[in-house]
Amino acid sequence: MTIYQEPLEVLLQIEGGRDRYKNILDCVRSVHTQSLSKGFFRGLSWPLLSNVGLNAIFFGVYGTTASLFGNQGESLQHSTTYYLTILAAGCVAGAVQLPLSCPIDSLKTVLQSQIPHALGDKQDAHKKFHRGPIAAAMDIVRLRGIQGLYRGVSAQALRDIPASGIYMMTYELLTHTTTSVMPTVPSQVINFFSGGLSGIISWFFILPVDVVKSRLQADPERRLYSGLWDCTTKSYKTDGGKIFFKGAVVMSLRAFPVNAVILMVYSECLKLSQQYL
Repeated sequence: MTIYQEPLEVLLQIEGGRDRYKNILDCVRSVHTQSLSKGFFRGLSWPLLSNVGLNAIFFGVYGTTASLFGNQGESLQHSTTYYLTILAAGCVAGAVQLPLSCPIDSLKTVLQSQIPHALGDKQDAHKKFHRGPIAAAMDIVRLRGIQGLYRGVSAQALRDIPASGIYMMTYELLTHTTTSVMPTVPSQVINFFSGGLSGIISWFFILPVDVVKSRLQADPERRLYSGLWDCTTKSYKTDGGKIFFKGAVVMSLRAFPVNAVILMVYSECLKLSQQYL
């Protein structure tokens, strides 16, 4: 289900303020007219293949950083210092995975932004249409060099680094609080719902930056925006403040199940490793 929502979020953020899509259902209908490879699955091959590696990097760096910061002694008390340590460790983990996640995200956004509207219009006529991520990467490198794959890296850093810290801190806070209030509830259930809510909360904090990032990365040739501030000001002038929260509903529907499963599996695997290794 979350796979289908990926292109919807990107299209709403990029085109949502230009009256191309009246609402979410209109966007769904439009994408549905395309084949799966050119519609709902477009641009997802590399993110899916790389997701395991990126998560391994993130949680590996997060655990190591949290240990180096010395939060083990504070974990029982769950003091303010403990949660600040978790926040910092999450931010560090988000920063470390950025060199790999940015090109992958950039290619995904470029490909998904090329999904044509069901009715077709002049915008679609002038769009490039890459056959896949390799063709898109080769074209971007040819025009802009390797740095072209890092289009929007400043916006992605402003998104990923604080979001990662908020994500892990919120998760720790929710699991601890829920366990204290409802000690009889299985840890898997607590971890699942805490993970889902943490994903939604962290994404809401950085949704405006995510919109700017998507618009920058969907414009690899720099025809529309010269940079972060230019994109922010032009988006506001053209579409108003509401544009920075486009895709919020789709984001929530995607963020909850994805992060619920990821953090539940992470916590249970960590528990097993501590028990048997």
